[in-house]
Amino acid sequence: MSKRQTFDLSAVSEDLARLREANPLTHCITNLVVTGFTANVVLAVGASPAMVIAAEEVGAFAAIASGLLINVGTITSGDVEPMTIAARAAQAAGTPWVLDPVAAGALRFRTEIVERLLEHKPSIIRGNASEILALAGESAGGKGVESTADSSEAIDGARRLAARTGAVVAVSGVVDHVTDGEQVVDVPGGHVLLTKVTGTGCALGAVMASFLGVSQTPLSAAVSASAVFALAGERAAGETRGPGGFAAALLDNLYLLGRPE
Repeated sequence: MSKRQTFDLSAVSEDLARLREANPLTHCITNLVVTGFTANVVLAVGASPAMVIAAEEVGAFAAIASGLLINVGTITSGDVEPMTIAARAAQAAGTPWVLDPVAAGALRFRTEIVERLLEHKPSIIRGNASEILALAGESAGGKGVESTADSSEAIDGARRLAARTGAVVAVSGVVDHVTDGEQVVDVPGGHVLLTKVTGTGCALGAVMASFLGVSQTPLSAAVSASAVFALAGERAAGETRGPGGFAAALLDNLYLLGRPE
């Protein structure tokens, strides 16, 4: 039986302070729809984004980065080589990395690529419930990038996926659930407006990669990133009326979180 607990706010605050002091270099190989937004989120949190995608460069860069994100959201056949090179280089160099298996299970090509990337031992796998269930072999996947399952439905599958891969698995939803296969940490506070702005989940994966460079464990990195995002999202939602203003307010609140008022 896994131990369930809610995140420790003081530990998250300490992680965030370490991140801002270290300004870790975060290598993001992400989808075309969200590149600019992801870079701005990483900057707002306090890390330094680098959107290096050329096959000729990704291996060398992944080896020197503090953390790496690989997101397969808009993957093409031309993306497979640089993603694989980066994952292999990160594994060889000991660079911790995050795999975001966008729409895994829904389409065969991307699902096969994700399974290949898993061979290079990501530190964190972050996805919605349908994506995580698909990788755990328990469903056929969601509706494209959208989840057709609640995050709570994927907890057991996430635990099994973590045990099989050795990665921490983070299931995003109204309540995020983060597990290393034994512990399960619940991070409440997600707001519906986070689902109305393209790229929030993808950006969360980049924030996890940023925290990997400073947190004591991949579990604490995933929890701290999820908590920071949830807290900033709640505050942003309280200040705005719709998704346009929310996107800007989210950046502001990620930047302001934990700073003196």
